Amino acid sequence: MADRETPHLIELRLHSLEQLFDPFDPFPIPTRDLARGAEDYIVGWAQELPRDASLAMRIYLPGSASASAGIQALRAAVAGHFLYRARRTGSDMRELLTIAQVSLVIGLTVLALCVGLRQILQGLSPPGAVAGFLGEGLVIVGWVANWRPIEILLYEWWPLARRRRLLERLASAPVDLAMSDPANPVRIEPGQTAHCPAA
Repeated sequence: MADRETPHLIELRLHSLEQLFDPFDPFPIPTRDLARGAEDYIVGWAQELPRDASLAMRIYLPGSASASAGIQALRAAVAGHFLYRARRTGSDMRELLTIAQVSLVIGLTVLALCVGLRQILQGLSPPGAVAGFLGEGLVIVGWVANWRPIEILLYEWWPLARRRRLLERLASAPVDLAMSDPANPVRIEPGQTAHCPAA
């Protein structure tokens, strides 16, 4: 219950606000994308927290940078970025499930044909090792045709659903600014993973 009532704080200490955004994105805040390193850092930190925990973000900037930063535009940029990522992930998940459904129809059709051919083969051929080998081979081919859709439906879609939910939580997380200690910034590098500080 405490996790729901008290937001878990994700903290970033930056030299300047420009570190947070993609340097190759020409659009101004709030339509500018976050930098890949910043996104990975935030998502990595959030993934280490309980799945039902409420989230909040605090960005520490030096005094001059924090005074000139537009908090409303910053909040809109962060929320818009993660909401867009959540929608893209949801779209990927729906496409994957569509592929699984189509593949399952094809796989079941192949399985039915293979079982039917096995029955025909058993009726036309005298019992023996060759007929048994061919019959079992047809059944195996039929089940192999269903391996991929079954794998998607059992294992592959729910990590995307979990990630979409995480991104939606990040999109709705409140964001605030605070003045940082200039001697203790945190530099965000591409591919950096976050670790929650010890309590």
